Amino acid sequence: MARLPSAERRRQLTEAAIRAMTRDGVPRTTTRSIAAEAGVSLSVFHYCFASKQELIESVITTITGHYVALVREAIRPRETLRETVRAGFQAYWDHVSAHPGEHMLTYELTQYALREPGFEHLARRQYEMYCDTYTELIDHLRRTMDFELTVPVPVLARYLAAMTDGLTLNFLVLGDDTTWTNILDTITDHVSGLVREEVRP
Repeated sequence: MARLPSAERRRQLTEAAIRAMTRDGVPRTTTRSIAAEAGVSLSVFHYCFASKQELIESVITTITGHYVALVREAIRPRETLRETVRAGFQAYWDHVSAHPGEHMLTYELTQYALREPGFEHLARRQYEMYCDTYTELIDHLRRTMDFELTVPVPVLARYLAAMTDGLTLNFLVLGDDTTWTNILDTITDHVSGLVREEVRP
């Protein structure tokens, strides 16, 4: 077995955990099955992760990172703010459509953390991370496109986190159909309408 830096080995094990949990569910995924999925010994797993809590937090952070990178790239400034915002929502939605299992896993991790004594803070951290991510993306847009909002950034960030969370769960339950494009257009119009003015000199 090749010797890898600790950070790279953690990344490898986290991605293996995502695959195993997506396939088998969180309760049925063990540290042994994750190590087997990654092709490493159990001792390597325990060297990289001190606890299952630490692993779950890494899984949540990594899944979020998968689609945030796509959204960040998609919201490069376009001709209008609306086009830019719509591109960001589409990038997120494309990831949901292409990787429904990963997104289903995030809900399972939330429920698991809320029900498992001592893990409750992971669910809270998960949803704080969603808000932090939207705050970062909103601030990025404000810097690059020079506009002000009619609502505080933390309020808009929490709203967007709740909206995409609910919309994603609806998609996972109801499946794909032709209405999602119209829903994303409606959300885009709403968010674009929260811009007070551009502040260009």
